[in-house]
Amino acid sequence: MQVLITAGQLLAGPMGERTPDAAVLVDGAMIVAAGPRARVRAIAGPEATRIDRPNATVLPGLVDAHVHLAFEPGPGLIEAVRDAEDLDLVRTMAGHARQLLDAGVTTARDLGDRGGLSVRIRDAVAAGRLAGPRLRVATVPLTVPDGHCWFLGGEVAGEAGIRARVRANAAAGADWIKVMGSGGQRTPGGAQMWEPQFTAAELAIVVDEARRHGLPVAVHAHGTTSIADAVAAGVSTVEHCTFLAGPSRSDFRPDLADSMAAAGVVACPASSGNWRPLAKRVGRERIEELFGRLRRLADHGVTVILGSDAGLNPFAGFAGVVANWGDWGFSPGEMIETATTGAAVALGLGSVTGRIAPGMEADLLLVDGDPLADLTALRRISHVVARGRVHVPGSPPVPAVARPTATDPTGPAARSPG
Repeated sequence: MQVLITAGQLLAGPMGERTPDAAVLVDGAMIVAAGPRARVRAIAGPEATRIDRPNATVLPGLVDAHVHLAFEPGPGLIEAVRDAEDLDLVRTMAGHARQLLDAGVTTARDLGDRGGLSVRIRDAVAAGRLAGPRLRVATVPLTVPDGHCWFLGGEVAGEAGIRARVRANAAAGADWIKVMGSGGQRTPGGAQMWEPQFTAAELAIVVDEARRHGLPVAVHAHGTTSIADAVAAGVSTVEHCTFLAGPSRSDFRPDLADSMAAAGVVACPASSGNWRPLAKRVGRERIEELFGRLRRLADHGVTVILGSDAGLNPFAGFAGVVANWGDWGFSPGEMIETATTGAAVALGLGSVTGRIAPGMEADLLLVDGDPLADLTALRRISHVVARGRVHVPGSPPVPAVARPTATDPTGPAARSPG
């Protein structure tokens, strides 16, 4: 089925490509034409479904590069994930996937769940049984005994344990391998955020085993030491990349940023970017150390992508993440490219999504207004198109026709349009 979308302007990606009075023609899951309205409209068949938004902008769907579908924002996170039945947790994850889609996210990377349940959500979305973004999933993250996020089941010790966990994740269907290189603030009793959990040699073992299975590696690393070890090990992305050297001290190293750029290691801050409440507590100088690092990384040639850390933060907040990080020396055009084209390329999906061009999968966002003038326009979403499926944010799920079962918890009762 064809869908013809017309809008006041088209931002096809990468930055700088802007077409006024534009249209996009979708056939099935693919984009078949994009450009000036008159030219694209002439190609469309007479039975094409039309979406006309003369005051809107059509742009590529957003890419949230760091989420946790299994987490629920708020207190009691550990107990909720640890104690939930698989079926209940899958239902929760399905709801979170839909919230991401409502927020304009058409591609997301899940970087840690319990029991590899994200694989079920990924496959159900791909098959059209659930409304949600295209997913790339890491399944169970590796951590040390009693380490950060131990409750997800990925505790390992020694080379044999590390390799076995990576092999198990690959067999379960993981697209990425995630390892908790440093401590984290949400797991009491373990290493502090700036303290390493794995040595450089152990991270190298993770990368080596992952490469045997054709999988890239993402490393959670707040501390400068863990960032350096991750880069030396040859990881693909560093999550958070906070450059902490103590409880209230940052240690941004220009030489390490240069090494990241030379090795093609991508930085993902994995944060809401909401610096204003924190500024009242710690002061402007500390805030500039923490949040100004993205501009400094980019100035050293490091590719930066954005992740909301949804699950610890709200699933509906990615547009705010883009706008918040835009406060730190990036133009609206740079932020849009970072959250679309740039992220798709960094995640190995540059030939699939992130641009609006013939032959790409139809991942589109229609927003009222001009996000190049005001990034908050990304919150004013009228339609989301994910792999050619048109989704209206807030639309009700399809009524249940049968109860999902333990063997198919994403079955008909969980399905929704989109």
